[in-house]
Amino acid sequence: MGHDYRSEATLTGTEREQLEAFLHDNRMELLATLDGLTDDQARRRLVPSLTSPLAIVKHCIFVEKVWFHLSLAGRTRQELGLPEEAPDSWTLSDEDTIDSVVADFRVAWAEANQIAAAYTLDNLAVHNRRGPLTLRWIYVHMIEELARHAGHGDILREQILAADA
Repeated sequence: MGHDYRSEATLTGTEREQLEAFLHDNRMELLATLDGLTDDQARRRLVPSLTSPLAIVKHCIFVEKVWFHLSLAGRTRQELGLPEEAPDSWTLSDEDTIDSVVADFRVAWAEANQIAAAYTLDNLAVHNRRGPLTLRWIYVHMIEELARHAGHGDILREQILAADA
């Protein structure tokens, strides 16, 4: 999969352009962890937790929705079909496939982008349990979290492909 690294095009961009570009790049990196895997490989767990390449992406759908749809836009977990506890967001259903999870992730991030577009970086997300925080903080947190999970996915993908070579 060729990557459209937007951050490289924002070296002298505005703060918002840079934050949005790095978030986009990390979303793409996360999807790349599933490249070349079968559904069985994507579900394979190499650690005691529920973590697998596919579960990582499913969890990141939850993350997108919690920060943008819920914290910023004020929608409810029930309305969004989200579990109450973050650990439950790693659970794969029998219906989850690479195609379905990738499609759901792309929809969640497109909606997140639409939601965020109505706010400035200094606007507050007032629907968060921590209390008000800025959209800027959400962007930085999302970049951090997705980068960490993309790294997890990279390592798992490499181990799975090496074991099956």
